Amino acid sequence: MSARARIPDRGRAADAVLDELAAMKQPDADWRGGRVFSLVYHAGEAHEQLLQRAYALYASANLLNPMAFQSLRRMEAEITQMVAGLFHGPDSAVGAVTSGGTESILCAIATYREHARAKRPWIRRPQIVAPRTIHPAFDKAAHWFGVELKKVDVDDEQRARPDAIARAVGRRTIALAASAPQYPHGTIDPIEELGEVATRHGLPLHVDACVGGFMLPWLERLGRPVPRWDFRVPAVTSISADLHKYGYAGKGASTLTWRDMSWMRHQFFVATDFPGGIYVSPTMIGTRPGGPLAAAWAALQAQGEDGYLALTRAAIEAAERIRAGITAIPGLQLLGRPDTTIVAWGTAPGGPDLYAIADRLEARGWSVDRTQHPAGVHLTVTANHLAIADDYVRDVREAADEVRADPSLARAPTAAMYGMMAKLPVRGLVKRGVRQLFEKMYAPGVVVPDATAPADDAVGRMLDKHGAKLDAVLDQVGKLRTRLKRR
Repeated sequence: MSARARIPDRGRAADAVLDELAAMKQPDADWRGGRVFSLVYHAGEAHEQLLQRAYALYASANLLNPMAFQSLRRMEAEITQMVAGLFHGPDSAVGAVTSGGTESILCAIATYREHARAKRPWIRRPQIVAPRTIHPAFDKAAHWFGVELKKVDVDDEQRARPDAIARAVGRRTIALAASAPQYPHGTIDPIEELGEVATRHGLPLHVDACVGGFMLPWLERLGRPVPRWDFRVPAVTSISADLHKYGYAGKGASTLTWRDMSWMRHQFFVATDFPGGIYVSPTMIGTRPGGPLAAAWAALQAQGEDGYLALTRAAIEAAERIRAGITAIPGLQLLGRPDTTIVAWGTAPGGPDLYAIADRLEARGWSVDRTQHPAGVHLTVTANHLAIADDYVRDVREAADEVRADPSLARAPTAAMYGMMAKLPVRGLVKRGVRQLFEKMYAPGVVVPDATAPADDAVGRMLDKHGAKLDAVLDQVGKLRTRLKRR
């Protein structure tokens, strides 16, 4: 255990503090160089400096009280109006800026629950139906707010199946949810068809466009075939969309837009008996930092439509270049549909071990997002990746050749861990192992988790302890399925 950090006895010089902060960043992922595909959306150094300056101007401002900070409320209103227009919302559209996609989704689920309590109070445990590719933020919201999230299977292209969604609707269903696109594979759910299901059952439809909200409109304007997914679909009642993704705003800024106030009024929380005065909040958090909001407003103003079109044009070119390169590598294949600037790829049957390839890519300095069901690698491709698209494909090819030449690489700790975790039928074991890992990471006195010891973590120990037994169980399950099929 590391020594506990403490506040210094005397304040340090500003330059010394800033120098230490700069030094602390050295081991972080190289997002400026395009080595990160999902955590940062970089539109160039000049744009980055603009965001920093806008953020700094409002670093101490707080939208908790919009009367005290009227400029922030004006910016939020203008952002909401710009977003509503981008999503073909009616003049009645309203919304709010949140701290990120998860908060937008939390607000949406809480609002649908409150709306159901007001309109259908006999429902004791409300239910929302969504495809299994829906973002985990919906699971979190359901868990926290006492809502059942009923997930249904998807088709071979990882798209929601309207027929399956319709069959899952029951007397307790209060809303449907879908993605445009879903995160793992970049596939756009059939929102128009799902809207027809929602209309037949008198239900609202939430579209999670946290990734695609500031990408799909520009793809459409560039002449790409984009199915209707926004407020042009009459059943769509709300849309979550992240400004800090393809809006190229600073972290963290997202939006939740409603078709009209009849829905959003259920989002407001009001407390009138507090001795400190009346308290009202339109989002999950109380203090609402002004910095991210100002940076988001600045990003929209600085880029303009022409800037976003140029960024999207570069992003889709990079994505297509990577897709073409991946399909040319023996043993690899694309996953999902090539609808967007998200690229997902995996290995074909009999191909080299996917997670071992991911390990070799990380050894080359790439930040790799591994997915499961099916096993894959996810790339959120931005304009910043056009310069390194060919480098990435080259490294994937070399990594695949390495694994093909040395299959023992599949038994390396990280590859083995991800491979086993993806196969485990008892998901409770996985959840417990990951929970224990985070308990260790957030334990008292821990300053920096040791990422250099792959086997020395709760998940690794759990797999070491139970791996052989689980392999035996999986083997028996496979044999039983084979016998059942023969019968």
